[in-house]
Amino acid sequence: MSDPKVLLVPDSLEGERVDAVVARVLGIARGRSADLIAAGRVRLDGALVAKSDRALAGALLEVDLDEEPSGPQVVARAVEDLAILHEDADLVVVDKPAGVAAHPSLGWDGPDVLGALMAAGVSITTSGAAERRGIVQRLDVGTSGLMVVAKSEHAYSVLKRAFKARTVQKTYHALVQGHPDPFTGTIDAPIARHPGSEWRMAVVAGGRESVTHYDTIDAYVGTTLLTVGLETGRTHQIRVHMAAIHHPCVGDPTYGSDPVLAARLGLVRQWLHAVRLRFVHPGTGEEVEFVSTYPADLVHALEVVSTT
Repeated sequence: MSDPKVLLVPDSLEGERVDAVVARVLGIARGRSADLIAAGRVRLDGALVAKSDRALAGALLEVDLDEEPSGPQVVARAVEDLAILHEDADLVVVDKPAGVAAHPSLGWDGPDVLGALMAAGVSITTSGAAERRGIVQRLDVGTSGLMVVAKSEHAYSVLKRAFKARTVQKTYHALVQGHPDPFTGTIDAPIARHPGSEWRMAVVAGGRESVTHYDTIDAYVGTTLLTVGLETGRTHQIRVHMAAIHHPCVGDPTYGSDPVLAARLGLVRQWLHAVRLRFVHPGTGEEVEFVSTYPADLVHALEVVSTT
């Protein structure tokens, strides 16, 4: 057995499960973290732990590894269409184009926000797994729009707490198939991994609480443009919830969208855009708001449906 890796639990991971903490700080898969804990190779302040135990900030974490973890690495790679809307000592707000991931991950070899920020000379100093440092929210690869990335440990801690407390206002616009009835409503349905697919999510009894609010902006022949607000931030939440009420996002075949309609509109990804982000700035304490306009492919699709 190799010498143990010893480090302190950062403030940003206060109260998180030990298996999640080990995965984050070492940049390894959560499954491997759980295996290490089950094998008795993880200690917190000298005591063996269970994977569901909660970590305290400042606690001494000792992990015995057979070898150094080799998780995905952040590679500086410029992304031409990624716009930096705001940057200060605490955070950076970007307008993410479709086709760009939030951060590196196993199985993804395309561009990501962290690599693009590195290429732009933005310094992200937040502790945590190297390939996810500073990430306090994520957008799917195929979803465009606003993302905030923390640059300091203080900002990371404050923003993570704000997202968890649901005080960050996230607004999306989505073009969905059909006409939701009622035209304004709330979807309160738990989300978890799809029982038959590791890379899809689904409404599953016993899943994590997930709440989505929607309202109609405009209705067209066969489609509706919605404004969508999230109380929670689950993976694929809007896409899963809209599919659950039989109105999937146009251009999203993963969750049941009609590929013929997507082709007619020239879409190669889901029509889903993060248009507004409002939160209390962790440095100034003042409320800030950022707005993003639709990219060209979404504008074109709207032009087609509005003239049909």
